[in-house]
Amino acid sequence: MMCSTRWAWLGMLLVACGDPETRDLRQAVRLEPREALSGDSAAGFARALEPRSFVFPEDHGPHPEFRTEWWYVTGNLYGSDRRRFGYQLTIFRNALGAEAPKRRSAWATRDVWFAHFAVTDVEGGAMHGFERFSRPALGLAGATAAPFRVWLEDWEIAAVDTDEGFRKLRVRARQGDVALDLDLRVDREPVLQGEQGLSRKSAEPGNASYYYSYPRIPSRGTVTIGETEVEVTGETWLDREWSTSALASDQVGWDWFALQLEDGRELMYYQMRKDDGTADAASAGIVASADGSVEHLGADEFELDVLETWGSPRHAEYPSAWSLRVPTLEIELAVRPVLADQEHDFLVRYWEGAVDVTGPDGVRGHGYVELTGYEPDDAPR
Repeated sequence: MMCSTRWAWLGMLLVACGDPETRDLRQAVRLEPREALSGDSAAGFARALEPRSFVFPEDHGPHPEFRTEWWYVTGNLYGSDRRRFGYQLTIFRNALGAEAPKRRSAWATRDVWFAHFAVTDVEGGAMHGFERFSRPALGLAGATAAPFRVWLEDWEIAAVDTDEGFRKLRVRARQGDVALDLDLRVDREPVLQGEQGLSRKSAEPGNASYYYSYPRIPSRGTVTIGETEVEVTGETWLDREWSTSALASDQVGWDWFALQLEDGRELMYYQMRKDDGTADAASAGIVASADGSVEHLGADEFELDVLETWGSPRHAEYPSAWSLRVPTLEIELAVRPVLADQEHDFLVRYWEGAVDVTGPDGVRGHGYVELTGYEPDDAPR
């Protein structure tokens, strides 16, 4: 997703500047995905060039030989009164350089950490989104594999039982009067995306990530909005990726779908978009079944059509309803946001939000969609 050496330095600037000036600085230095995930400044870092063997729990932890990585959870949650929420917590590590800093200071750092936290309150008609930056110095941010924990200050995804390891996780975040506290029970093995976990984003060697997912995790806990705390249950999608570069020079962004159907199937599809609006041949996805079987599918096996668009008041226009089909598997789905405005107005502006899914013969489901690279050429920076 949205990481680069330039972004990392700007993140450190935002940390130093403090809250009163942060928003103005973000507007001044806003980045595009192609800037954030190009192959520039990759010298000295490892590249995702070929399939590798995944080893757990080690691979749940950090990979400092790569320039960037992230731990990512999204979910749809329901209160006992059927009040509906979507949520996202993404924690990123991005290297400032391939070598450790030479300064002997407790504040010296090789990496910058940043995170995005959002709660969509469907009944309230609003998405609450927040962004933080920090250094790993003095334990402010970081990641460990055993016991598993990734955190930025008091935002964290962590194992809660050392005997069960990654099987029992807790997701916690609070910003002002918006908070999330969830217990996740991981009861399946990870799905390796792409070619045995090598997820290619373009034809250029190294424009790829190592990528695995836990596409459906039972979740329960509380969501707090203002003075109201709601007990919720639902489902989480967990993604884990690390890489050094991903986007080619002719790519502007991507559309990513992570969908959970009530019949037990899950579908993930990412469409890499080129300058001319067409889908890159590296686009790909999976369909997982309740029995644990997984179909890996290429770009030519998906058909994605935009049915509606939404014009953001912040100067971008996004797709806002889709028809998503996999003819070989007789899958035909309509995907619609639960709220049109789930745009993140962060250092990189993008849309990410909860969606509903419907299909023929009563097929229903929910999920999350991420849309990047929709800034027009004349957008304010």
